[in-house]
Amino acid sequence: MTTQEVANQFVTLCKEGKYDEAYGMYADNAVSEEMPGIPNHITTGKENIVKEYQQWAENIEEMHGGSVGEPMIAGNHFVVPMSIDATFKDRGRQQMDELCVYQVENDQITRATYHYQLPDMGQGM
Repeated sequence: MTTQEVANQFVTLCKEGKYDEAYGMYADNAVSEEMPGIPNHITTGKENIVKEYQQWAENIEEMHGGSVGEPMIAGNHFVVPMSIDATFKDRGRQQMDELCVYQVENDQITRATYHYQLPDMGQGM
């Protein structure tokens, strides 16, 4: 598959709410990197990345909205704008826009980095 095809499939799955299938597109040794300042901001391995996503999703009390944009391709990378408006169990309602950058090798996502403004949550998370 081309990077465009991987990106299109990934975005389609995300828009349909099929995040388990979307994470299935990650390589077993993939790396996920949140913004500096987030505890344990680098996660290695698809299994660990999926566990972190599941913990994050379980912390959502109510979804108010969100979006997944169209991918933009650059070589073996693609960028997808995403947003969320949700109430979290441990920190209340938050709205966030982010740019998600993915690296593709051998038809799989090998690296994901997320770029956003950290919410003001007082001391620590």
